[in-house]
Amino acid sequence: MKMISNFYNRLLLAGTVLTVCATFAQAHQEAAAPGPNPLADKVRAANSRFLDVKAATAEGYAPIPCASGITGGAMGIHYVNGQYLKDDKIDIARPEAVMYEPMADGTLELVAVEYITAKGPASLDGQLFNFSSAPNRYGLGEFYELHVWAWKGNPTGAFADMNPKVSCEHVVAPSQ
Repeated sequence: MKMISNFYNRLLLAGTVLTVCATFAQAHQEAAAPGPNPLADKVRAANSRFLDVKAATAEGYAPIPCASGITGGAMGIHYVNGQYLKDDKIDIARPEAVMYEPMADGTLELVAVEYITAKGPASLDGQLFNFSSAPNRYGLGEFYELHVWAWKGNPTGAFADMNPKVSCEHVVAPSQ
């Protein structure tokens, strides 16, 4: 009888230990989960006018082809403002590029903005820009850039270049 009692006590202890471990693991995962991003929130507030691509074109932004990553994911179609690109100023409400994902129904969905400057090292609200050396695939000189995925979550990070959740699959060929 004592042997059965010991067995149940050990089983109860093992169950309690497993429950405690599971609780700690869940708490650790919740603590490690990405929380709100203050810079992405500010970018969204300052640039939500671009939800309609017509606002971007009205402000002098022009499209360049959809950019896809070699290993997957994409940046989308960049609408670039040449004047902002030339002035090298970083202004949260005047991104050098506004990025859209082409959708199956032919619409464009705002996913991110990009800040670009030749002066650096550069930062916006404490977030450092990435350095792109020359020569590069854009045919530009050296520059600093920061993508902010303010409208579409990016599992590789709010400031990563490519977003595995974005695709150029539905790009519409220009009319002849």
